[in-house]
Amino acid sequence: MGDLAVGARSGHEGPEERPGGSDEPGVEGVADGAPPGDDAGDGGSTEGERALGRPKKPRSFWKELPLLIGIALVLALLIKSFLVQAFSIPSDSMQNTLQQGDRVLVDKLTPWFGSEPERGEVIVFRDPGHWLDGEPTPDPNAIQRVLGWVGLMPSADEKDLIKRVIGVAGDTVECKGTGPVKVNGKALNEPYVFAGNTPCSADDQGGQFKVTVPQGKVWVMGDHRQNSLDSRYHQNQPGGGAVPVDNVVGRAIVIAWPPTRWATLPKPDTFDQPGINALSSAAPGVLGLAGAVPIVLWRRRRLTVAAGWAARVSGGSTAG
Repeated sequence: MGDLAVGARSGHEGPEERPGGSDEPGVEGVADGAPPGDDAGDGGSTEGERALGRPKKPRSFWKELPLLIGIALVLALLIKSFLVQAFSIPSDSMQNTLQQGDRVLVDKLTPWFGSEPERGEVIVFRDPGHWLDGEPTPDPNAIQRVLGWVGLMPSADEKDLIKRVIGVAGDTVECKGTGPVKVNGKALNEPYVFAGNTPCSADDQGGQFKVTVPQGKVWVMGDHRQNSLDSRYHQNQPGGGAVPVDNVVGRAIVIAWPPTRWATLPKPDTFDQPGINALSSAAPGVLGLAGAVPIVLWRRRRLTVAAGWAARVSGGSTAG
């Protein structure tokens, strides 16, 4: 095939004229006597090269690097805000499930779809009010602050706690003596409790308790029972120690760092035992029955009165 010609036919047979009146066919944008691609003083890609299908020279890596970094930071910020976020464990209150210095990844996506915490889950939540009073505040450097802001490192500015959900709205949670903890009358088998600890704490500051979890809240406890200032020890504050569901950041799903500690954080089987949901699942039926009884009695009374009036009217017409 011949060289590629630029332009469209005019509608008559014969060769088209070149710009400038020359009768010889040529390629638009290519100077006379110059080889294709040799633009005036420009060693890069030219109009002629693009017309001939020659690829444009790619940008250098160093020119692309700022763009790549910008895209990575935006993606990291979006992931932190809507998907998962890293959190650092600052204390021993969740031993041995979590050790001080562990990094956990928290699922922040499911709460966006209305999912609420379940019994047995390890959750991260914002301070419901004065739980962290007196705790030391870390002082990160500028780089750590930036990485924490985009989610590549745990943020030092966020006032968050991590505990295990023991009871949800409507549950009755109690603990007497040294245990076991009971939820709706069912004793929990808690192998995750720190070795040497008892499920309940024998003190009068909150270690002995019986509470009903209010609607929209959860009851949380640390796995290191004798070293955790959890819901038990904030019963004298607004909310009675229960944590609002709206304060829950998400569920901790995996220990991501250090590599030797990598593990998932599943919900223990003890929270799936038969009957643990009996009271909460029966509540709607009980409330429905309580609401139906007055209606049934009122309807029966109306029917009895109507029948009496009918009898009186019927008797009167017969006598006449």
